[in-house]
Amino acid sequence: MSDRRAQRHEATRQEILEAAWALARERGLTGWSLRDVAESVGMRAPSLYGYFDGKDAIYDAMFAQGYEQLLARLDELPTRGDPAEVLGRGAHAFVDFCVSDPPRHQLLFQRVIPGFEPSAESYALAREVLSRLHAILADLDLDRPGTVDLWTALLTGLASQQASNDPGGDRWTRLVDRAVDMFLASELTRA
Repeated sequence: MSDRRAQRHEATRQEILEAAWALARERGLTGWSLRDVAESVGMRAPSLYGYFDGKDAIYDAMFAQGYEQLLARLDELPTRGDPAEVLGRGAHAFVDFCVSDPPRHQLLFQRVIPGFEPSAESYALAREVLSRLHAILADLDLDRPGTVDLWTALLTGLASQQASNDPGGDRWTRLVDRAVDMFLASELTRA
Protein backbone atom coordinates (compact mmCIF):
# COMPACT_ATOMS: atom_id res chain seq x y z
CA MET A 1 0.00 0.00 0.00
CA SER A 2 2.77 2.46 0.86
CA ASP A 3 4.45 1.82 -2.51
CA ARG A 4 1.28 2.81 -4.31
CA ARG A 5 0.95 5.90 -2.14
CA ALA A 6 4.57 6.85 -2.81
CA GLN A 7 4.03 6.40 -6.55
CA ARG A 8 0.92 8.60 -6.47
CA HIS A 9 2.80 11.20 -4.41
CA GLU A 10 5.67 11.26 -6.93
CA ALA A 11 3.26 11.39 -9.87
CA THR A 12 1.52 14.40 -8.32
CA ARG A 13 4.89 16.10 -7.68
CA GLN A 14 5.74 15.62 -11.37
CA GLU A 15 2.35 16.98 -12.40
CA ILE A 16 2.95 20.06 -10.23
CA LEU A 17 6.38 20.58 -11.81
CA GLU A 18 4.95 20.22 -15.32
CA ALA A 19 2.33 22.83 -14.46
CA ALA A 20 5.00 25.19 -13.07
CA TRP A 21 7.09 24.78 -16.25
CA ALA A 22 4.03 25.43 -18.42
CA LEU A 23 3.22 28.59 -16.47
CA ALA A 24 6.86 29.72 -16.64
CA ARG A 25 6.82 29.29 -20.41
CA GLU A 26 3.57 31.20 -20.66
CA ARG A 27 4.15 33.97 -18.08
CA GLY A 28 7.85 33.94 -17.25
CA LEU A 29 9.66 32.33 -14.33
CA THR A 30 8.30 34.72 -11.74
CA GLY A 31 4.93 35.39 -13.35
CA TRP A 32 3.00 32.66 -11.59
CA SER A 33 1.85 31.95 -8.06
CA LEU A 34 1.30 28.81 -6.03
CA ARG A 35 -2.41 29.36 -6.50
CA ASP A 36 -1.91 29.34 -10.29
CA VAL A 37 -0.02 26.03 -10.08
CA ALA A 38 -2.64 24.53 -7.78
CA GLU A 39 -5.45 25.53 -10.15
CA SER A 40 -3.55 24.00 -13.08
CA VAL A 41 -3.43 20.62 -11.36
CA GLY A 42 -6.93 20.77 -9.90
CA MET A 43 -6.14 21.34 -6.25
CA ARG A 44 -6.24 24.15 -3.73
CA ALA A 45 -3.04 26.09 -3.00
CA PRO A 46 -2.63 24.81 0.61
CA SER A 47 -2.59 21.24 -0.75
CA LEU A 48 0.66 22.00 -2.60
CA TYR A 49 2.47 22.13 0.73
CA GLY A 50 2.03 18.37 0.97
CA TYR A 51 4.39 18.13 -2.00
CA PHE A 52 6.60 21.25 -1.81
CA ASP A 53 7.51 23.59 1.06
CA GLY A 54 6.81 26.65 -1.09
CA LYS A 55 7.59 28.33 -4.38
CA ASP A 56 11.37 28.17 -3.87
CA ALA A 57 11.10 24.41 -3.37
CA ILE A 58 9.31 24.17 -6.71
CA TYR A 59 12.04 26.30 -8.31
CA ASP A 60 14.64 24.02 -6.74
CA ALA A 61 12.99 20.92 -8.20
CA MET A 62 12.75 22.67 -11.58
CA PHE A 63 16.45 23.58 -11.33
CA ALA A 64 17.33 19.93 -10.66
CA GLN A 65 15.13 18.76 -13.53
CA GLY A 66 16.79 21.21 -15.90
CA TYR A 67 20.27 20.00 -15.01
CA GLU A 68 19.17 16.36 -15.24
CA GLN A 69 17.94 17.14 -18.77
CA LEU A 70 21.24 18.83 -19.64
CA LEU A 71 23.24 15.88 -18.28
CA ALA A 72 21.11 13.50 -20.35
CA ARG A 73 21.78 15.62 -23.44
CA LEU A 74 25.52 15.61 -22.71
CA ASP A 75 25.48 11.83 -22.24
CA GLU A 76 24.49 11.52 -25.91
CA LEU A 77 27.63 13.31 -27.14
CA PRO A 78 31.03 11.79 -27.95
CA THR A 79 33.68 13.49 -25.83
CA ARG A 80 36.86 12.32 -27.53
CA GLY A 81 38.34 13.07 -30.90
CA ASP A 82 39.27 16.13 -32.90
CA PRO A 83 38.95 19.19 -30.62
CA ALA A 84 37.00 21.20 -33.20
CA GLU A 85 34.50 18.39 -33.67
CA VAL A 86 34.11 17.62 -29.95
CA LEU A 87 33.70 21.27 -29.00
CA GLY A 88 31.49 22.00 -32.01
CA ARG A 89 29.08 19.18 -31.19
CA GLY A 90 29.03 20.19 -27.53
CA ALA A 91 28.55 23.87 -28.31
CA HIS A 92 25.65 23.23 -30.67
CA ALA A 93 24.00 20.83 -28.24
CA PHE A 94 24.35 23.29 -25.35
CA VAL A 95 23.14 26.37 -27.24
CA ASP A 96 20.23 24.42 -28.75
CA PHE A 97 19.35 23.13 -25.27
CA CYS A 98 19.26 26.69 -23.92
CA VAL A 99 17.42 28.27 -26.82
CA SER A 100 14.79 25.52 -26.95
CA ASP A 101 13.46 26.51 -23.51
CA PRO A 102 14.20 30.11 -22.47
CA PRO A 103 12.70 29.84 -18.94
CA ARG A 104 14.86 26.77 -18.27
CA HIS A 105 17.90 28.66 -19.58
CA GLN A 106 17.10 31.59 -17.28
CA LEU A 107 16.65 29.35 -14.25
CA LEU A 108 19.87 27.43 -14.82
CA PHE A 109 22.21 30.15 -16.06
CA GLN A 110 20.87 33.54 -15.02
CA ARG A 111 19.86 34.87 -11.62
CA VAL A 112 16.38 36.13 -12.45
CA ILE A 113 14.54 34.98 -9.31
CA PRO A 114 15.30 37.32 -6.40
CA GLY A 115 16.48 35.41 -3.35
CA PHE A 116 16.37 31.95 -4.93
CA GLU A 117 19.36 29.73 -4.24
CA PRO A 118 19.31 26.09 -5.33
CA SER A 119 19.75 23.47 -2.64
CA ALA A 120 23.11 21.73 -2.26
CA GLU A 121 21.61 18.59 -3.79
CA SER A 122 20.30 20.42 -6.87
CA TYR A 123 23.45 22.50 -7.23
CA ALA A 124 25.50 19.28 -7.24
CA LEU A 125 24.00 18.58 -10.67
CA ALA A 126 25.30 21.93 -11.94
CA ARG A 127 28.72 21.08 -10.51
CA GLU A 128 28.59 17.74 -12.34
CA VAL A 129 28.11 19.56 -15.65
CA LEU A 130 31.15 21.75 -14.92
CA SER A 131 33.16 18.73 -13.83
CA ARG A 132 32.42 17.02 -17.14
CA LEU A 133 33.40 20.15 -19.03
CA HIS A 134 36.70 20.31 -17.14
CA ALA A 135 37.36 16.65 -18.00
CA ILE A 136 36.58 17.15 -21.70
CA LEU A 137 38.83 20.19 -21.92
CA ALA A 138 41.59 18.33 -20.08
CA ASP A 139 41.30 15.42 -22.54
CA LEU A 140 41.68 17.96 -25.35
CA ASP A 141 44.70 19.53 -23.57
CA LEU A 142 42.75 22.77 -23.09
CA ASP A 143 42.61 22.88 -19.31
CA ARG A 144 44.43 26.11 -18.60
CA PRO A 145 43.15 28.66 -16.04
CA GLY A 146 40.24 30.66 -17.36
CA THR A 147 39.43 28.30 -20.22
CA VAL A 148 36.22 26.96 -18.69
CA ASP A 149 35.11 30.48 -17.78
CA LEU A 150 35.73 31.71 -21.31
CA TRP A 151 33.93 28.73 -22.85
CA THR A 152 30.86 29.03 -20.62
CA ALA A 153 30.67 32.81 -21.08
CA LEU A 154 30.89 32.42 -24.84
CA LEU A 155 28.14 29.81 -25.09
CA THR A 156 25.74 31.24 -22.53
CA GLY A 157 26.22 34.62 -24.17
CA LEU A 158 25.23 33.29 -27.57
CA ALA A 159 22.25 31.46 -26.08
CA SER A 160 21.12 34.53 -24.13
CA GLN A 161 21.40 36.78 -27.17
CA GLN A 162 19.44 34.31 -29.29
CA ALA A 163 16.66 33.81 -26.74
CA SER A 164 16.38 37.52 -25.95
CA ASN A 165 16.80 39.17 -29.32
CA ASP A 166 15.79 36.68 -32.00
CA PRO A 167 13.50 34.02 -30.49
CA GLY A 168 12.74 31.38 -33.04
CA GLY A 169 15.44 32.69 -35.36
CA ASP A 170 19.10 31.85 -35.81
CA ARG A 171 20.97 35.15 -35.71
CA TRP A 172 23.23 34.01 -32.84
CA THR A 173 22.98 30.24 -33.13
CA ARG A 174 24.49 30.40 -36.60
CA LEU A 175 27.58 31.97 -34.98
CA VAL A 176 28.36 28.88 -32.89
CA ASP A 177 30.87 27.42 -35.36
CA ARG A 178 32.70 30.75 -35.64
CA ALA A 179 32.79 31.05 -31.87
CA VAL A 180 34.26 27.54 -31.55
CA ASP A 181 36.89 28.39 -34.18
CA MET A 182 37.79 31.65 -32.40
CA PHE A 183 37.95 29.89 -29.05
CA LEU A 184 40.22 27.16 -30.37
CA ALA A 185 42.47 29.62 -32.20
CA SER A 186 42.85 31.62 -29.01
CA GLU A 187 43.42 28.64 -26.73
CA LEU A 188 45.75 26.72 -29.03
CA THR A 189 48.05 29.76 -29.39
CA ARG A 190 48.32 29.84 -25.58
CA ALA A 191 49.60 26.23 -25.44
